[in-house]
Amino acid sequence: MGYLPTVDVEPTHPASAAVIWLHGLGADGHDFVPIIPELGLPRDHGIRFIFPHAPALPVTINGGYVMPAWYDILEMSLDRKVDVAQLQASAQEVGKLIEREIARGIPSERIVLAGFSQGGAVAYQTALSYPKPLAGLLALSTYFATADTIALNTVNATLPIHIFHGKQDGVVQVVLAHKAQRWLEEHGYAPAYSEYAMEHNVCAAELVVIGQCLRAWLER
Repeated sequence: MGYLPTVDVEPTHPASAAVIWLHGLGADGHDFVPIIPELGLPRDHGIRFIFPHAPALPVTINGGYVMPAWYDILEMSLDRKVDVAQLQASAQEVGKLIEREIARGIPSERIVLAGFSQGGAVAYQTALSYPKPLAGLLALSTYFATADTIALNTVNATLPIHIFHGKQDGVVQVVLAHKAQRWLEEHGYAPAYSEYAMEHNVCAAELVVIGQCLRAWLER
């Protein structure tokens, strides 16, 4: 079975949990590696961080320029018009990475999905449709692109979810985070929500809360 290429960061102690973290459009798996020390995790945390590289695709809104992308964006309207089939295919590839972690001895209940921007849209699709229980979902500066098409799996009906967004985000407007939060609540989920005075990026205060989520969701 082939897998997406990844940057894996092993803990100093034997891995007992995993975080699969998806980057945004035009970035790669190295993008979020530097944030690990900023999460405030204990030295013996035992979390393997996996940062996949998206495939190179032509992106319509960028004039067909080929770049790392989880799916094509066809229009930059507020809600985005995206290639849903490509997004779903990327979610299936992330599902393979989850299965690989399970095969490496990490229970699905100790695997967190995180995604920034495009990566977050894929993380929503993967986590909420995945057929085994997961530890949690971190949705960073993103939107729920497949809310109208997703086949929810009830095994993750109580999945812990935390949405993070910047008030000044000019790339993914904050109203899309609010829309995702409402959709999740209407469908029985209980997402936490944190908003910051930032643009389309991450900030130090946000990383502290992400670290708190990981400790709460992955503590034995």
